[in-house]
Amino acid sequence: MSLTGTTFLSTLIVLSVVAVLLPLLLWSRLRGPRALRAAGRLLMVVFAQGTAVALVFVLVNNQNNLYDDWADLLGTGDHVQQAADLGADGTGGIALKRLPRVRQHFTDASGPGMRGVRETQLTGRVSGVNAEVYVWLPPQYGRPAYRHHRFPVVELLSGYPGSAKAWFGSLHAADQLRPLMRDGRVAPFIMVAPRMNLLAGVDTGCANITGTVNADTWLSVDVPKMVTDNFRAQAGPAGWAVAGYSAGGHCATKLAVAHPDRYRAAVSMSGYNDPIGEPNSLAAETPALRRANNPYVLLRDARTPPAVALYQSGQPGDGYEAATGLAQIAKAPTTVHAVYVPKSAGGHNMALWRPQVVPAFRWLTEEMGLLHGRAGTTPRARSSAGSRPAELASGTASPAAAARRP
Repeated sequence: MSLTGTTFLSTLIVLSVVAVLLPLLLWSRLRGPRALRAAGRLLMVVFAQGTAVALVFVLVNNQNNLYDDWADLLGTGDHVQQAADLGADGTGGIALKRLPRVRQHFTDASGPGMRGVRETQLTGRVSGVNAEVYVWLPPQYGRPAYRHHRFPVVELLSGYPGSAKAWFGSLHAADQLRPLMRDGRVAPFIMVAPRMNLLAGVDTGCANITGTVNADTWLSVDVPKMVTDNFRAQAGPAGWAVAGYSAGGHCATKLAVAHPDRYRAAVSMSGYNDPIGEPNSLAAETPALRRANNPYVLLRDARTPPAVALYQSGQPGDGYEAATGLAQIAKAPTTVHAVYVPKSAGGHNMALWRPQVVPAFRWLTEEMGLLHGRAGTTPRARSSAGSRPAELASGTASPAAAARRP
């Protein structure tokens, strides 16, 4: 029985109702010795509490797309077949252009918000990861006028714990962006959501760790190759961006800064720079790993500033300091658009990030020059409720909110 399926949820609802009715009907009717009656009543109380807790957990899990299946929940899932030493660039010296085309079979994905989303099980030839990837095609993709057109791509990264479905389910990305793409207010992006939770009970931190996991290569090499081999997708870096929230926001920034040859832009919502921001991150286990996977350090120490654009949103104490830190050290051609989100907008959850999807994609559209034919232009509107509703909220943004540092 699927953890996120309707059958399991319905079963829990029925059991919860039964758990409430049992004490009402049997509490005073139990017979036998006092100890036996006490034990029976205790079991009814435990049953009622257990079903209530389970029902609340499933409702919260379905709402926030935290765990996809029982393996994720119980910490028994492992999607890594091998983790070879792939070197500094994560390719292991493999000439990627010479690899044979990746031929994938896709099926219709199921679940809330997954209308039009396709699913495939991808075996990463370079990374050694075997996991699911979800792909959503924009409304224009199937139109005859676009049959020779190649579309830009945004790779969507979930937090930890988190499901690859979360961007379509909890954040309603496709439902929010579909009408804007139809009307030409947002570029027709292909949206790709790969599995992020690759090992049981830990966050990979999007790192390559020999002998453990090559998560960076999975996301920045294997997934993009699969997409460009199976769809009319633009090649990187000009046509590719990466976006994430929480731990996924950290990964998005790190991937773009580390691989400007693969990505043009990155969106981070409530992300962080130091991998220690997620205590369960494998990238936080040693000082060397922390430095190698900290976008602030990578940007600060880069011999040549990467030609990437970064959209960084956050609240005080939850991403904003990381955003302004990057803005302060960025040098052209790197650009940073820091968005201040007031505390009144909510906590570190889907309700906070959902309204940010549209402004983030508008920014990507402008920054990547996809509607007006010119790249490198960032909207100058202040990050406040009045000027950009989904950048959240109430009150006026701090003066640095829309800063673009050279």
